[in-house]
Amino acid sequence: MKYVEVRGARVSAIGLGTWQFGSREWGYGREFADTEAVAITRRALDLGINLVDTAEIYAFGASERIVGRAIEGRRDEAFLATKVFPVVPVAPIVEQRGRASAARLGVDHIDLYQVHWPNPVVPLGTTMQGMAALRDAGVIRHIGVSNFPLDRWREAERHLGQPVLSNQVEYSLAVRKPERNLLPFAQDEGRLIIAYSPLAQGLLSGRYDGTNTPGGIRAAKPLFLPENIERARPLLDALRDVAAAHDAKPAQVALAWAIRRPNVVAIPGASSVAQLESNAAAADLDLTDDDDARLTEASDRFEPVGGLAAVPRLLKARLGL
Repeated sequence: MKYVEVRGARVSAIGLGTWQFGSREWGYGREFADTEAVAITRRALDLGINLVDTAEIYAFGASERIVGRAIEGRRDEAFLATKVFPVVPVAPIVEQRGRASAARLGVDHIDLYQVHWPNPVVPLGTTMQGMAALRDAGVIRHIGVSNFPLDRWREAERHLGQPVLSNQVEYSLAVRKPERNLLPFAQDEGRLIIAYSPLAQGLLSGRYDGTNTPGGIRAAKPLFLPENIERARPLLDALRDVAAAHDAKPAQVALAWAIRRPNVVAIPGASSVAQLESNAAAADLDLTDDDDARLTEASDRFEPVGGLAAVPRLLKARLGL
Protein backbone atom coordinates (compact mmCIF):
# COMPACT_ATOMS: atom_id res chain seq x y z
CA MET A 1 0.00 0.00 0.00
CA LYS A 2 1.16 3.51 -0.79
CA TYR A 3 0.60 6.40 1.58
CA VAL A 4 0.25 10.15 1.30
CA GLU A 5 1.59 12.34 4.08
CA VAL A 6 0.14 15.84 4.49
CA ARG A 7 0.51 18.08 7.54
CA GLY A 8 1.10 15.27 10.00
CA ALA A 9 -1.56 12.97 8.56
CA ARG A 10 -0.48 9.71 6.89
CA VAL A 11 -3.27 8.10 4.89
CA SER A 12 -3.42 5.23 2.43
CA ALA A 13 -3.66 6.18 -1.23
CA ILE A 14 -6.63 3.83 -1.50
CA GLY A 15 -9.12 4.16 1.31
CA LEU A 16 -12.48 2.61 2.05
CA GLY A 17 -15.75 4.46 1.57
CA THR A 18 -18.60 3.10 3.69
CA TRP A 19 -21.71 4.86 2.41
CA GLN A 20 -23.16 1.44 1.54
CA PHE A 21 -22.79 0.08 5.07
CA GLY A 22 -26.31 -0.23 6.46
CA SER A 23 -27.84 2.05 3.81
CA ARG A 24 -31.06 0.66 2.36
CA GLU A 25 -30.76 2.63 -0.87
CA TRP A 26 -27.89 0.41 -1.98
CA GLY A 27 -30.02 -2.70 -1.56
CA TYR A 28 -27.36 -4.85 0.09
CA GLY A 29 -29.55 -6.00 2.96
CA ARG A 30 -29.18 -6.73 6.67
CA GLU A 31 -26.81 -9.67 6.25
CA PHE A 32 -24.34 -7.48 4.35
CA ALA A 33 -24.45 -4.86 7.10
CA ASP A 34 -24.00 -7.41 9.89
CA THR A 35 -21.30 -9.59 8.37
CA GLU A 36 -19.79 -8.63 5.01
CA ALA A 37 -19.30 -4.95 5.87
CA VAL A 38 -17.32 -5.87 8.97
CA ALA A 39 -15.26 -8.40 7.01
CA ILE A 40 -14.54 -5.81 4.30
CA THR A 41 -13.29 -3.28 6.85
CA ARG A 42 -11.10 -5.76 8.68
CA ARG A 43 -9.60 -7.02 5.42
CA ALA A 44 -8.88 -3.41 4.45
CA LEU A 45 -6.83 -3.01 7.61
CA ASP A 46 -5.04 -6.28 6.84
CA LEU A 47 -3.99 -4.85 3.47
CA GLY A 48 -2.67 -1.61 4.92
CA ILE A 49 -5.68 0.55 4.10
CA ASN A 50 -5.96 2.90 7.03
CA LEU A 51 -8.30 5.59 5.65
CA VAL A 52 -11.85 4.54 6.51
CA ASP A 53 -14.43 7.18 5.64
CA THR A 54 -17.99 7.33 6.93
CA ALA A 55 -20.57 9.97 7.94
CA GLU A 56 -23.31 10.44 10.48
CA ILE A 57 -25.89 10.66 7.68
CA TYR A 58 -24.93 7.27 6.19
CA ALA A 59 -27.81 5.02 7.25
CA PHE A 60 -28.48 7.57 10.02
CA GLY A 61 -25.52 6.49 12.11
CA ALA A 62 -25.55 2.78 11.26
CA SER A 63 -22.47 3.06 9.06
CA GLU A 64 -20.48 4.60 11.91
CA ARG A 65 -21.61 1.83 14.27
CA ILE A 66 -20.61 -0.86 11.76
CA VAL A 67 -17.19 0.73 11.28
CA GLY A 68 -16.80 0.95 15.04
CA ARG A 69 -17.49 -2.77 15.46
CA ALA A 70 -15.12 -3.62 12.63
CA ILE A 71 -12.12 -1.75 14.05
CA GLU A 72 -12.61 -2.92 17.62
CA GLY A 73 -9.22 -3.99 18.95
CA ARG A 74 -7.46 -2.44 15.93
CA ARG A 75 -8.04 1.26 16.51
CA ASP A 76 -4.39 2.18 16.00
CA GLU A 77 -4.47 0.75 12.45
CA ALA A 78 -7.24 3.06 11.25
CA PHE A 79 -7.32 6.71 10.24
CA LEU A 80 -11.01 7.35 10.90
CA ALA A 81 -12.79 10.03 8.92
CA THR A 82 -16.41 10.98 9.40
CA LYS A 83 -18.61 13.98 8.63
CA VAL A 84 -21.13 16.25 10.27
CA PHE A 85 -24.27 16.80 8.20
CA PRO A 86 -24.68 20.59 8.16
CA VAL A 87 -28.27 21.05 9.33
CA VAL A 88 -28.07 24.20 11.50
CA PRO A 89 -24.28 23.72 11.93
CA VAL A 90 -23.80 26.33 14.66
CA ALA A 91 -20.95 25.75 17.07
CA PRO A 92 -22.82 23.95 19.91
CA ILE A 93 -24.54 21.57 17.49
CA VAL A 94 -21.29 20.79 15.68
CA GLU A 95 -19.68 19.97 19.03
CA GLN A 96 -22.61 17.75 20.04
CA ARG A 97 -22.64 15.92 16.69
CA GLY A 98 -18.90 15.33 16.78
CA ARG A 99 -19.08 13.74 20.20
CA ALA A 100 -22.05 11.64 19.08
CA SER A 101 -20.10 10.35 16.07
CA ALA A 102 -17.16 9.42 18.28
CA ALA A 103 -19.54 7.54 20.58
CA ARG A 104 -21.10 5.60 17.68
CA LEU A 105 -17.63 4.75 16.41
CA GLY A 106 -16.62 3.68 19.91
CA VAL A 107 -13.44 5.76 19.91
CA ASP A 108 -12.00 8.51 22.07
CA HIS A 109 -11.04 10.62 19.06
CA ILE A 110 -11.80 11.01 15.36
CA ASP A 111 -8.79 11.43 13.09
CA LEU A 112 -10.54 13.61 10.49
CA TYR A 113 -13.85 15.39 11.04
CA GLN A 114 -15.36 16.95 7.94
CA VAL A 115 -18.20 19.36 7.19
CA HIS A 116 -20.22 17.27 4.73
CA TRP A 117 -21.58 20.15 2.62
CA PRO A 118 -21.37 23.93 2.82
CA ASN A 119 -24.47 25.47 4.37
CA PRO A 120 -25.69 28.48 2.33
CA VAL A 121 -27.42 30.14 5.29
CA VAL A 122 -25.48 29.45 8.48
CA PRO A 123 -22.28 31.52 8.73
CA LEU A 124 -19.22 29.34 8.23
CA GLY A 125 -17.50 31.04 11.15
CA THR A 126 -19.76 29.44 13.75
CA THR A 127 -19.30 26.00 12.14
CA MET A 128 -15.53 26.36 12.31
CA GLN A 129 -15.82 27.56 15.90
CA GLY A 130 -17.46 24.24 16.77
CA MET A 131 -14.81 22.28 14.85
CA ALA A 132 -12.04 24.17 16.68
CA ALA A 133 -13.65 23.43 20.04
CA LEU A 134 -13.73 19.71 19.24
CA ARG A 135 -10.08 19.85 18.18
CA ASP A 136 -9.05 21.70 21.33
CA ALA A 137 -10.92 19.14 23.46
CA GLY A 138 -9.09 16.26 21.75
CA VAL A 139 -12.26 14.81 20.24
CA ILE A 140 -10.90 15.31 16.71
CA ARG A 141 -7.34 15.49 15.36
CA HIS A 142 -7.76 17.04 11.92
CA ILE A 143 -10.44 19.22 10.33
CA GLY A 144 -11.69 18.82 6.77
CA VAL A 145 -14.49 19.86 4.47
CA SER A 146 -16.42 18.07 1.74
CA ASN A 147 -18.02 19.34 -1.48
CA PHE A 148 -16.59 22.81 -0.87
CA PRO A 149 -15.64 25.12 -3.75
CA LEU A 150 -12.24 26.74 -3.40
CA ASP A 151 -13.51 30.09 -2.10
CA ARG A 152 -15.44 28.38 0.70
CA TRP A 153 -12.46 26.14 1.53
CA ARG A 154 -10.30 29.25 1.89
CA GLU A 155 -13.01 30.93 3.95
CA ALA A 156 -13.11 27.94 6.30
CA GLU A 157 -9.37 28.30 6.81
CA ARG A 158 -9.67 32.00 7.56
CA HIS A 159 -12.27 31.36 10.24
CA LEU A 160 -10.32 28.43 11.67
CA GLY A 161 -7.06 30.35 11.68
CA GLN A 162 -5.14 27.38 10.33
CA PRO A 163 -5.10 25.04 7.32
CA VAL A 164 -8.13 22.84 6.72
CA LEU A 165 -6.44 19.54 5.92
CA SER A 166 -8.71 18.13 3.23
CA ASN A 167 -11.61 18.53 0.85
CA GLN A 168 -13.60 15.43 -0.08
CA VAL A 169 -15.03 15.85 -3.57
CA GLU A 170 -16.31 13.75 -6.46
CA TYR A 171 -13.35 13.10 -8.75
CA SER A 172 -12.64 10.50 -11.40
CA LEU A 173 -11.89 10.07 -15.08
CA ALA A 174 -15.58 10.82 -15.65
CA VAL A 175 -15.82 13.86 -13.35
CA ARG A 176 -12.80 16.15 -13.44
CA LYS A 177 -14.13 19.51 -12.29
CA PRO A 178 -11.83 19.54 -9.20
CA GLU A 179 -8.84 19.90 -11.53
CA ARG A 180 -9.83 23.50 -12.29
CA ASN A 181 -8.65 24.86 -8.96
CA LEU A 182 -9.05 22.42 -6.06
CA LEU A 183 -6.23 20.06 -7.06
CA PRO A 184 -3.77 22.89 -7.82
CA PHE A 185 -4.56 24.49 -4.45
CA ALA A 186 -4.04 21.21 -2.60
CA GLN A 187 -0.79 20.50 -4.41
CA ASP A 188 0.61 24.02 -4.00
CA GLU A 189 -0.45 24.54 -0.37
CA GLY A 190 0.01 21.06 1.09
CA ARG A 191 -3.60 19.98 1.43
CA LEU A 192 -5.37 16.73 0.60
CA ILE A 193 -8.05 15.88 -1.95
CA ILE A 194 -10.13 12.84 -1.00
CA ALA A 195 -11.79 11.55 -4.16
CA TYR A 196 -15.19 9.98 -3.65
CA SER A 197 -16.92 8.05 -6.43
CA PRO A 198 -13.49 7.50 -8.05
CA LEU A 199 -15.07 4.83 -10.25
CA ALA A 200 -18.04 7.06 -11.12
CA GLN A 201 -20.22 4.69 -9.05
CA GLY A 202 -19.19 1.76 -11.24
CA LEU A 203 -19.30 3.30 -14.71
CA LEU A 204 -15.51 3.03 -15.00
CA SER A 205 -15.56 -0.65 -14.10
CA GLY A 206 -16.63 -1.35 -17.68
CA ARG A 207 -19.36 -3.71 -16.50
CA TYR A 208 -22.31 -1.73 -17.81
CA ASP A 209 -23.69 -1.02 -21.26
CA GLY A 210 -26.93 0.34 -22.68
CA THR A 211 -28.80 -2.87 -21.87
CA ASN A 212 -27.20 -3.56 -18.50
CA THR A 213 -27.40 -0.72 -15.99
CA PRO A 214 -27.26 -0.74 -12.19
CA GLY A 215 -30.33 -0.61 -10.03
CA GLY A 216 -30.95 1.01 -6.67
CA ILE A 217 -29.80 4.55 -6.08
CA ARG A 218 -27.62 4.53 -9.19
CA ALA A 219 -30.61 3.99 -11.49
CA ALA A 220 -31.41 7.70 -11.23
CA LYS A 221 -27.89 8.83 -12.09
CA PRO A 222 -27.56 10.56 -15.48
CA LEU A 223 -24.18 8.89 -16.01
CA PHE A 224 -25.96 5.57 -16.46
CA LEU A 225 -28.26 6.74 -19.20
CA PRO A 226 -27.76 4.44 -22.21
CA GLU A 227 -26.73 7.51 -24.21
CA ASN A 228 -24.02 8.40 -21.70
CA ILE A 229 -22.72 4.85 -21.51
CA GLU A 230 -22.43 4.94 -25.28
CA ARG A 231 -20.64 8.27 -25.11
CA ALA A 232 -18.26 6.74 -22.57
CA ARG A 233 -17.34 3.87 -24.89
CA PRO A 234 -13.99 5.36 -26.07
CA LEU A 235 -12.99 6.03 -22.46
CA LEU A 236 -14.00 2.53 -21.38
CA ASP A 237 -12.12 1.06 -24.35
CA ALA A 238 -9.01 2.97 -23.28
CA LEU A 239 -9.39 1.64 -19.74
CA ARG A 240 -9.73 -1.90 -21.03
CA ASP A 241 -6.68 -1.58 -23.30
CA VAL A 242 -4.48 -0.17 -20.53
CA ALA A 243 -5.79 -2.81 -18.13
CA ALA A 244 -4.91 -5.60 -20.58
CA ALA A 245 -1.37 -4.25 -20.90
CA HIS A 246 -0.93 -4.43 -17.12
CA ASP A 247 -2.87 -7.66 -16.51
CA ALA A 248 -5.27 -5.58 -14.45
CA LYS A 249 -8.94 -4.62 -14.37
CA PRO A 250 -10.40 -1.39 -15.78
CA ALA A 251 -11.51 -0.33 -12.31
CA GLN A 252 -7.98 -0.75 -11.00
CA VAL A 253 -6.64 1.38 -13.83
CA ALA A 254 -9.19 4.11 -13.11
CA LEU A 255 -8.18 4.15 -9.44
CA ALA A 256 -4.47 4.15 -10.30
CA TRP A 257 -5.03 7.13 -12.61
CA ALA A 258 -6.73 9.12 -9.83
CA ILE A 259 -4.11 8.52 -7.14
CA ARG A 260 -1.32 9.25 -9.60
CA ARG A 261 -2.25 12.91 -9.05
CA PRO A 262 -0.20 14.46 -6.23
CA ASN A 263 -2.08 14.96 -2.95
CA VAL A 264 -5.02 12.82 -4.11
CA VAL A 265 -6.32 9.71 -2.36
CA ALA A 266 -9.40 7.72 -3.36
CA ILE A 267 -12.13 6.12 -1.26
CA PRO A 268 -13.98 3.57 -3.39
CA GLY A 269 -16.69 1.52 -1.77
CA ALA A 270 -16.74 -2.26 -1.85
CA SER A 271 -19.61 -4.73 -1.93
CA SER A 272 -17.41 -7.74 -1.13
CA VAL A 273 -14.02 -8.65 0.29
CA ALA A 274 -12.91 -9.63 -3.23
CA GLN A 275 -13.78 -6.18 -4.57
CA LEU A 276 -11.97 -4.56 -1.66
CA GLU A 277 -8.87 -6.61 -2.43
CA SER A 278 -9.05 -5.61 -6.08
CA ASN A 279 -9.34 -1.94 -5.14
CA ALA A 280 -6.37 -2.18 -2.79
CA ALA A 281 -4.20 -3.71 -5.50
CA ALA A 282 -4.67 -0.56 -7.59
CA ALA A 283 -2.26 1.24 -5.27
CA ASP A 284 0.55 -0.94 -6.62
CA LEU A 285 -0.35 -0.47 -10.28
CA ASP A 286 2.25 1.75 -11.93
CA LEU A 287 0.83 3.42 -15.00
CA THR A 288 3.23 4.84 -17.57
CA ASP A 289 3.15 8.43 -18.74
CA ASP A 290 1.76 7.16 -22.04
CA ASP A 291 -0.99 5.27 -20.22
CA ASP A 292 -1.87 8.39 -18.29
CA ALA A 293 -1.92 10.53 -21.41
CA ARG A 294 -4.19 8.13 -23.28
CA LEU A 295 -6.66 7.92 -20.41
CA THR A 296 -6.67 11.67 -19.88
CA GLU A 297 -7.24 12.36 -23.57
CA ALA A 298 -10.11 9.87 -23.69
CA SER A 299 -11.58 11.52 -20.61
CA ASP A 300 -11.24 14.94 -22.22
CA ARG A 301 -13.46 13.75 -25.08
CA PHE A 302 -16.15 12.31 -22.80
CA GLU A 303 -19.07 14.74 -22.70
CA PRO A 304 -22.02 13.16 -20.88
CA VAL A 305 -25.52 14.56 -20.94
CA GLY A 306 -26.24 16.10 -17.55
CA GLY A 307 -28.18 18.76 -15.70
CA LEU A 308 -31.65 19.70 -16.91
CA ALA A 309 -30.96 18.12 -20.29
CA ALA A 310 -30.77 14.73 -18.60
CA VAL A 311 -34.20 14.92 -16.91
CA PRO A 312 -36.41 13.97 -19.89
CA ARG A 313 -33.95 11.25 -20.86
CA LEU A 314 -34.04 9.79 -17.35
CA LEU A 315 -37.83 9.79 -17.36
CA LYS A 316 -37.90 8.10 -20.74
CA ALA A 317 -35.33 5.49 -19.72
CA ARG A 318 -36.87 4.69 -16.33
CA LEU A 319 -40.52 4.79 -17.34
CA GLY A 320 -40.03 3.09 -20.67
CA LEU A 321 -41.59 5.98 -22.58
